[in-house]
Amino acid sequence: MNIFVFDLDFTLWNAGDGWCDTTNPPYFWENGKLYDQSYNWIRLYPDVIKILEYVKEKGKIIVAASRTFEPAWANDLIQLFDIDKYFDLKEIYPSGKIQHFKQIQKHFNVPYHKMVFFDDEYRNIEEVGNLGVKTVFVRNGIKFEHVKGFLK
Repeated sequence: MNIFVFDLDFTLWNAGDGWCDTTNPPYFWENGKLYDQSYNWIRLYPDVIKILEYVKEKGKIIVAASRTFEPAWANDLIQLFDIDKYFDLKEIYPSGKIQHFKQIQKHFNVPYHKMVFFDDEYRNIEEVGNLGVKTVFVRNGIKFEHVKGFLK
C-alpha cells in the first residue's frame, strides 16, 4: 500500500465520547490532558503516535479524511495533538468519503487499490471499499495490529 488514510473521530481520537464537531472549543490542556470548554476529555487512542511514526518511517503517504461540519476544530485538534507533521494531505470537510477519496486520488495520482482506509463507520468502509480501496473497520480506536500487515 502506498497511501494510508485515517478517519479522525473514533478512529484516531475520542473527542469526549462524541464527534469533534459536537465539542465546545476553545480547547485547553490541563494536567497533561486536553479538554473542551465543557470539560470533555479529548484524547488520542494509545497506539496513534506509534502508528503514524511507523507508517511515516516506512515512507508511506498519510492522509486524514474526515466528514465534519467543523473542519477548523478538527484541524485545531490535529495541531494540539502535534500530529499535523505526519499528514501529507488532509481532506476534512462536510462531504462523503467518496468525495474525499476522489480528491486523494486526484492529488497523488495513485490508483485506489494502492490505498488503505481505516474508519469506525461501516457505511464508510462499504462505500470506499466499492472504489477498490482496501478497508479496515476499526472499533474503539485504531491499534497497531490494524496497520502492521500493510507495511510489509
